[in-house]
Formats: sequence, C-alpha cells, structure tokens
Amino acid sequence: MSEQNAAPSLNRPIPPHGGKLINREVPENEKANWLAEAESLPKFRLNDWEVSDLLMIANGAFSPLEGFMGQADFQSVLDSMRLANGLPWSMPIVLSTDETSETEPGKRIALTNSDGEILGIMEIAERYRYDKREFAEKVFKTTEEAHPGVAAVYRMQDWLIGGPIWLISRPSFGQFESYYLPPAETRALFQQKGWRTVVGFQTRNPIHRAHEYLQKCALEIVDGLLIHPIVGETKSDDIPADVRMRCYEVLLENYYPKDRVALVINPAAMRYGGPREAIFHAIVRKNYGCTHFIVGRDHAGVGSYYGTYEAQEIFDEFEPGELGITPLKFEHAFYCTECGNMATSKTCPHDKSSHVFLSGTKVREMLSRGERPPAEFTRPEVAEVLVEAYAQKK
Repeated sequence: MSEQNAAPSLNRPIPPHGGKLINREVPENEKANWLAEAESLPKFRLNDWEVSDLLMIANGAFSPLEGFMGQADFQSVLDSMRLANGLPWSMPIVLSTDETSETEPGKRIALTNSDGEILGIMEIAERYRYDKREFAEKVFKTTEEAHPGVAAVYRMQDWLIGGPIWLISRPSFGQFESYYLPPAETRALFQQKGWRTVVGFQTRNPIHRAHEYLQKCALEIVDGLLIHPIVGETKSDDIPADVRMRCYEVLLENYYPKDRVALVINPAAMRYGGPREAIFHAIVRKNYGCTHFIVGRDHAGVGSYYGTYEAQEIFDEFEPGELGITPLKFEHAFYCTECGNMATSKTCPHDKSSHVFLSGTKVREMLSRGERPPAEFTRPEVAEVLVEAYAQKK
C-alpha cells in the first residue's frame, strides 16, 4: 500500500489524497500585493458553483488539485475515474469560457463572484474544447436536461480553461461562519479531541431518524463523527441551508454525545452525480481527515437516475485500500412499528407494512400543507424547526 493511501496509524492522521494537503490561500501579509495585481487583470466572473470549487481547491478539500483541470486530467476523469497520473478521482473540476483573447494560455485573470468582488487569480495553462454530451453521459449517466447536474453542464460555455489558482479573499458564510473549518483545521480538531478514527456524513437534507440511526451505528466503531452538510449550491426545491443548520443544532443539542460529534459546513456545490459523486464525497472527507465515510441509500442521487445501492457498488471498482478511506455501506433504514425502533432489512423480520419511511419529497409536501412530520420520521424538535420555517414561507 502506498504512502498516499496508507491507513492511519495510532499516532498520525490519515494522509490527504495524493499525500499532500494543498493550500492555495494567499497569506494575510501578502494579500494587498495580490489584490493590487488582481485589480489590473481582466475580470472573470464565477457563478456560485465555481466559487465553491475555487474555495475547495484553495483550502485543500480538493487535494491534490491546485487549480481547475487541464485537458489530460479532465479526459482521464471522464474515461476512467482517475487523474492523468492514475490517482482515483471521479468528478471533473473545471471552469468554462468562450473563445476570448483574455483567456489565452499564459495569461492571468482575476476571479470574481457574481457581484464583481475579487476572490483570486488564475494562471491559464491551457484552453481546450470539450463535448458536453460526453461530459453528461459519462459523469451523470444521462444526457437528459431534467437532471440538475446535466443542466448545469449544458449551461457551461464551449471551452474549458485549466491552470493553478490563488485565493485572495475567502467568501463569507454569514450566519454559518463559526461552522466553517478548512481541512487543516478539522484535522487539528480531530487530533485535539484524540480521535484516531472519524466517520464523515454527507447531507443536503435535514437529518431525520434514518440518518441518526446510521450515524450512531457508525459511532459504535469509530472515535468521532463529522456531520458535514453542504451549504453550497443545491436544487431550488431542497430545504434551505439555514433551516437545515437549525435542525442539526437542535438534534445535536438533545440526542448526541457532545464530545464525539463535530458539525462543520461543507462549502461545496451539490452535483447530484449519484455513484461518481459518492466516490468524490469520500475523497473530500478523506482530505478533511475522515478515516470512514457513510454511504447510504441512493447517495447523491436525484429522481430515478441511479439504482438504490449503485453508489455503494461503485466503491468495488477500486482496489481495497486504494481510495484510502473506508466506506460504511448501510441498508435502507426505516422505523418499524413492530420492532418499536429504527431498523434495516438486515435486522428487522417484519413485513413492509410495518415499516415507516418518508422520502424528502414527501416530507416537503407535508410541510407545504402545514402538516408535521411524524415522530417515526424525525425528532419533534426538528419537526418544529421545519414547520416554523415553512410557515414563514407562506
């Protein structure tokens, strides 16, 4: 087993993907000079998804990437779920442009947010054409524009630019600011807490009883739990990040051991890439210092584009230990009225008529009608937050 994929010893944390935690953030004492340069450069406006990617590259969450992908890495990821050097990597991290003289190779551009505020600088190493339908088909397994990830690809421009980036000004997270920690700091937090093994949990929805069950099962075998909700761009009908965060807060306050759980925001955008995104989520959590990662039913899925456990099965396409993080594959969890508790098909002998399961879509429909989700689905404190939030929307 190579150093970059080695399991953590009892005395040191898990190595980041590729063996080195990347840091592309400009030091505080150099920011004025970098900002002055950026002011003189052509301005390139990023959308919210691209701003998230910029930050995740800069803070090391996307290690070993040091910038947006060039053509060799991009094509290799499409074809084999690996970077050009052979390292496992499942999602393209790219920046699109038109054929303008300002994005010719060798030039530097200032990267801004949608308000025109300067975030960083990119040195363009290459510009190349790509096939949007090939991108969609290989990454999302469909070319249908109804898929939100495919729709995002189709909105991209016709060229991609690759090259290193430097982050000058980090985006603010407002009310979530205290929950933002880059990978170097989560790693330090885990060491401070004495956690040698940490399980990461990916979520874009309020945590319900099934999630709680999976997390607590995982906590039986590791030292700590990182609840790592996405606060970047999601679908318009997903529950807003501020509501989800309040749900996490009330749940952790009442039902979790405080010394064994960390709540940290994940600034990434949601791609809805199903199986490939499950691999991507695991690699990112490895960079944050997790040794294990929970993969549940239809992880990162949307609609009916992916099989129920396809996101678990894709991990078997890599050699044992190659990803450097251990996936914990869980069955579909539900509340059984006969058992009187949460269970899965592995532990419950009763008929499906005794199983209570509500999808996120059904819960959103209930909330829109002013109905409270049942206790079998979510804790009453969480239900209260959700009901209140939906009442304020009306």
